[in-house]
Amino acid sequence: MDKLEMIFHYQNLFDSYVKKERGLNFTKEEWIQKEILATLSELSELLTEVNFKWWKNPKPLNEDNIKEELVDILHFFVGMCLNAGLTAEELYARYLEKNKENFKRQEGTSEKKGYELKVES
Repeated sequence: MDKLEMIFHYQNLFDSYVKKERGLNFTKEEWIQKEILATLSELSELLTEVNFKWWKNPKPLNEDNIKEELVDILHFFVGMCLNAGLTAEELYARYLEKNKENFKRQEGTSEKKGYELKVES
């Protein structure tokens, strides 16, 4: 089992445990909605860690807190993948496909126009 598959495996174990122990029976749609909200909350916490408030004196970056928030975001993202029926293998394959398309867009070789870099002369 590779690292991404392990992450999916452990997230599935955790989610199953929480659902059972807390008696949670939401629909797939409700779970994804809740995980989106939780992800937004974690993104907000990450944003606070990186001094986005230009009207406030910045504090020194806490690298450990930044990493912790990123892991929290990953937890909810993987939960959404699981609830959407997306496996680690399929996520990886779709990522590679989309990454290739993103390069094509930047290079101007994609069928989808409007992304290509414009080089100033």
